[in-house]
Amino acid sequence: MKRISFVLFGLLLMCVSKCYAYDDGDFQIWHTEGQEMKINKDLKLTLEEEFRFGDNANAFFYHHYDGGLVYALNKNLDIGLNFRRAYEKIRGKLRRENRPHINITPKWELFGLKFEDRSRFQYRNFDYQEEYWQYRNKFTVKFPWKLTNLEIQPYLADEIFVTLNDGEVNRNRYYAGAGMKLTSNIRGEVFYLLQRGKSSGKWSNTNVFGTKLKLVF
Repeated sequence: MKRISFVLFGLLLMCVSKCYAYDDGDFQIWHTEGQEMKINKDLKLTLEEEFRFGDNANAFFYHHYDGGLVYALNKNLDIGLNFRRAYEKIRGKLRRENRPHINITPKWELFGLKFEDRSRFQYRNFDYQEEYWQYRNKFTVKFPWKLTNLEIQPYLADEIFVTLNDGEVNRNRYYAGAGMKLTSNIRGEVFYLLQRGKSSGKWSNTNVFGTKLKLVF
């Protein structure tokens, strides 16, 4: 049964790729590296660094650092407070952004599936345009299978972005990927992401192949 389910998931990934990989959107590669350090049984410190390459993965255009604390109120609810410093290349120049954000993440299980529904409220402060508030909601479902010795666990996720100044939804990300346990302290992840973004009243697609590595203490 596990093998059949994994094959079906693989077919889903292939279907998504065929539907969108050759659209007029850009192909990008995103890579994230992070650390997670437990301070006590309820509190942990998180650190993250991410790099993005666009223009068919030929040009570096984005980089961020992120750090914060996550407190587990109970096994079903996490609350996090973070600060992110981001740099994005705009008109040939790297522009800076400061982004403090609060994350509220309910978690639960049903029929062996694991669900997360993260709400993120972030204040985006730029050195080149007006600041604004943004809401992001990411809903994730992790399947109950842990395949091979790497404990490969597939997941699907959907994330929406809402500008709170005007209530406009201007970005949507669809994820299909899998997490894995590389060693006792290192976690890995690979995913395909279809991003639909709105700019100047027009929607466009971006296809992303992403990888993540996280060191857990």
